[in-house]
Amino acid sequence: MEFILQHLPKFLLVVGVGALIIEVAILGFATFVLLFLGASLVITGLLMHIGLLPATMMVALWSNALLTSILALVLWKPLRNLQNNHIQRQPVENDFTRHEFVLEQDADVQGKTEHQYSGVRWKVKSEQPLAAGTRVEVVKADVGVLWVKEKA
Repeated sequence: MEFILQHLPKFLLVVGVGALIIEVAILGFATFVLLFLGASLVITGLLMHIGLLPATMMVALWSNALLTSILALVLWKPLRNLQNNHIQRQPVENDFTRHEFVLEQDADVQGKTEHQYSGVRWKVKSEQPLAAGTRVEVVKADVGVLWVKEKA
């Protein structure tokens, strides 16, 4: 404990950077608690290091409590909005989509029809019933299932 008190500003900087690394690298900004705490520890450590705050444990505790609260109040909503707006839902294109073939059997949503492609026997499903002999295009590939629609 004596060692920590002698090197309090550096200790706060190291713990703060560690909290920021955990938040970013491991949690991936899933929670902002470690972000606010880590930032407050770094700010307090820097202020103590340059001499604007006395390097005592009591000042460190109060400073971190105050800075963590302020950072949370100011940054919570913008970071939450940024986190929610960052997600983009787009269908994934893969090698199976846009593959065209002619149905050998009728196809529907039940998936009783099969198609041999790329060495695998796939179930073929369609939102609308399709007759045998119809030229189709793969629009989506799930595990073991090719979703098709009539080729226009």
